[in-house]
Amino acid sequence: MIWRGTIFLCLLLLLFLLPSHTRTNEIEVAFSPHGQSLQLVLSTIKSAKQSIRVAAYSFTSKPVAETLKDVHRRGIDVKVVADRKGNSDKYTAVTFLANQGIPVRMNGNYAIHHHKFMVIDGQHVQTGSFNYSAAAVDKNAENVIVVRGDKGLAGQYAKEWERLWDEGVDVKPTY
Repeated sequence: MIWRGTIFLCLLLLLFLLPSHTRTNEIEVAFSPHGQSLQLVLSTIKSAKQSIRVAAYSFTSKPVAETLKDVHRRGIDVKVVADRKGNSDKYTAVTFLANQGIPVRMNGNYAIHHHKFMVIDGQHVQTGSFNYSAAAVDKNAENVIVVRGDKGLAGQYAKEWERLWDEGVDVKPTY
């Protein structure tokens, strides 16, 4: 009987010694093509209660841009930093978002600003190889991972996002 109590206490102690992200996270994954990647990205955007910070390489996805616009209109603080070269066409999703009053900056300081992540409400991270593009949905082998409830991880991504944002140049509306 004593050994059961000892084992229970050891397991309980181990649980409290584990890093918080190993015991409190909810993790979701999805794959493309023809998988649920886009749906996971969109549902993650829609789940926002306060803020969304987006770092993007290729950003041509109309559904992602429309959903960001919708949550922005709902009062969510949305900001986007994107690769300058990957989004240099005259009218792209980033231009669309700037025209909707969403702060957008282009970062051209790297050979490729290859990030693809979002920080939601300072506690959730969506990342993976998934570009915010139609090709990522229908043509490419891509992945999306969402880690919910890990403020430490979200803080690291938010710090990187802030650095990229600070380096960026504002996109002016074109209307």
